[in-house]
Parts: sequence; C-alpha cells; structure tokens
Amino acid sequence: MSNKKIRILETIRQGQIGGGESHLLSLVENLDRSRFEPVVLSFTDGPMVDRLKQMGVQTEVIYTEKPFDISKWKKVKAFIQQNHISLVHAHGTRANSNVFWATRKLKLPLVYTIHGWSFHDDQQALIRKIRVMGEQLLTSKSDVNISVSASNQATGKRYFPKFNSVVVNNGIDQKKFDPSRSFKNIRQELNIPEDNILVLFVARFIHQKQPLKLLEAFAKAQQQNPQLQLLMVGDGDQKPAALQLVKDLQIENKVIFQPFRQDVPDVLAAADIFVLPSLWEGLPIGLLEAMSMRKAIIGTLVDGTSEVIRHNENGLLIATDELASNLSEALLTLASNANMRQQLGNAAQQTISSSYSASTMTREIEEIYTSLLSRSGV
Repeated sequence: MSNKKIRILETIRQGQIGGGESHLLSLVENLDRSRFEPVVLSFTDGPMVDRLKQMGVQTEVIYTEKPFDISKWKKVKAFIQQNHISLVHAHGTRANSNVFWATRKLKLPLVYTIHGWSFHDDQQALIRKIRVMGEQLLTSKSDVNISVSASNQATGKRYFPKFNSVVVNNGIDQKKFDPSRSFKNIRQELNIPEDNILVLFVARFIHQKQPLKLLEAFAKAQQQNPQLQLLMVGDGDQKPAALQLVKDLQIENKVIFQPFRQDVPDVLAAADIFVLPSLWEGLPIGLLEAMSMRKAIIGTLVDGTSEVIRHNENGLLIATDELASNLSEALLTLASNANMRQQLGNAAQQTISSSYSASTMTREIEEIYTSLLSRSGV
C-alpha cells in the first residue's frame, strides 16, 4: 500500500460562519494529517473560506444558493475527479443535495452530517412535506448518516421508518474556549460599563434564531432592570428589521450590534448571560462554546439544546410558545442573581469538558471514514 494520504472532500453550503461551518473548521483542524488530506468545497464565499485558506487547506467555491441545483452537478463531479477524492463528507442538507449525484456516479462513499433537519413544525405544510421528501432521499443515498445529537436522530426515526444514523456529538476546542485564559477587554472596546449585566446573542439573524423576539423580551426586562445591556453579534436577513425594532422600542442606547467576529472567545469572556432562543437546532456549537466559557445560558426546549442543557442545573430552558415573555422572565431571574449565574456557568463548563471535545468528535468521524474506505478497498 502506498503512503499517499487519503483525500477527503468536506463540503458545506456556505462560507459564512455558523454552527455547521465551525464544526467543519474543528474537524479539519483536528484530522490526522498523517493519514487524511482534507479538501473543502463551499457553495458560497465568506470568512470560513478565508480562514481555511490561511490554514493551508485547499478550499474551492462553486457558487450556488439553491438546494438540488442540477446545473452545478457536473461541475461538482469534475471537481471531485480532478482532485482525486476518495470519500465525500457533506455537512448539511444543501451541500448534500448538490454532491450526492456526483458521488453516486463516481461510486465514492458518502457521509452526511445532519446539522439539524431542514424541516420543522414551524413551516407551512406543503414546504415541510417537500423538505421531508428531500431529506428522505438524501439520507437514503448516503452510506453513513451522522446525527449531531440523539434528539436529532430520534426526529429522523420518527419521520423515516428506515432511517439509520450514528450519533457523533459536536465537539469544540476547549483550549480556545478556556475561561482561565486571558482575553482582550471587549467591554472597553465597545464602551460597556463594568457593572452592566451583559446579555449576549451570537448567531445568524434569521427566523430560526428569533433575534426579534429576543429584542422584545430584552426591552421588557430592561424596563425592570436598567442594568441590563444586550450585545448582538451576527448578520442575516432579519438584521435590518432588528435595527428598526431597536428604534421602535427606544432601546438604542442599550443594544449594541456587531457583525460576525473572529474573536468569539473574547466576546464570550465579556458576557454574563448567553441567550440562544432558537425554534429548532441540531446541536448548536455556539451554545457549547458559551458553556465551555462558563456562561449562564438561556436556551429553548428544542432538539439538541434540551439534550445538553438540564433546566436549573447547567442553564435555563424555556418553551418556544410565549417565547418573548418566557425570555424576559428568564433574563430577570438571572440578572438579579449573580450566585445563580456562577453556579449554572460552572456546571455548564463541567458538561462540556466531560462530553463535547473536538478531538473526541474527530476520532469518531475518522473511524467512520476508515471503515467505509476499507469496504470500498481504498
């Protein structure tokens, strides 16, 4: 057998930084480079692509924002052939929908990581039905499906009787998200008074993450506790509406907006409370990062989040119906109780160090690669 490295294609829908993208970065950083050589294909440009290139990882963009974009399938196939890829690993629905055809044609093993299903209860019935059919097709075409949480797997089994997957929990780099390190002073940079209680939201400004409901809840809580301040980090299609809502609610001097930042550990270090008010999740990486940084968490009772957070033990969990009032209440509870924030934060960090490390995640994924490659004779 030659000692040439096995080239693995890691593919993802977009180059913006989100949970799936952070997962891919951790995986690529931790892969055993004596055996594997990762090549990354993204379907849009963005900071993740720049970061991978800085790391010296071959990264290409074949531009499309559409799932099942048949016009790009031959291009993807040619790219896989030219780069002598032995196995394809698709992260998320859209990436898989644009690589599975080429992978089948070339008879290569395909791994599909489901970072959260593309269908959920909040959609119109017809849209949900189409999404369910799409996922059923994609999961049936993959050699191995990876669920990022047990609840993500259970949802799959509920919808598809024949669904099969391996659970590999998302993991994060605990050296990077280590609260005992020294960090730059973000409060000073953004003029946030030391005695303010800083609430942090780091996510895409999209319907799934409910940034507008968070603003409503914050405005209400802030009337009762003027020490509260909110920092929202991210971009997305609901950002213009969020900027407008802050004016309408007259809380401009209490809310700070920042675009996506590469210094997330520093930003987390400055916060007292981390909020993720999502309507659905796979296993949210931003949440794991905040927990690793010993933050008091407010999350929602949805797949993934509710698997990691145990209510009143290592964070607070709230129901998604009546989201704004539940959020407001949880914010006031944590804002008025520094001891509780500290206890929840300590327990959150314990949870991460015991179960969610990036190197464990990568070793588990490498084992999947190895067994598939030996079956296909590589």
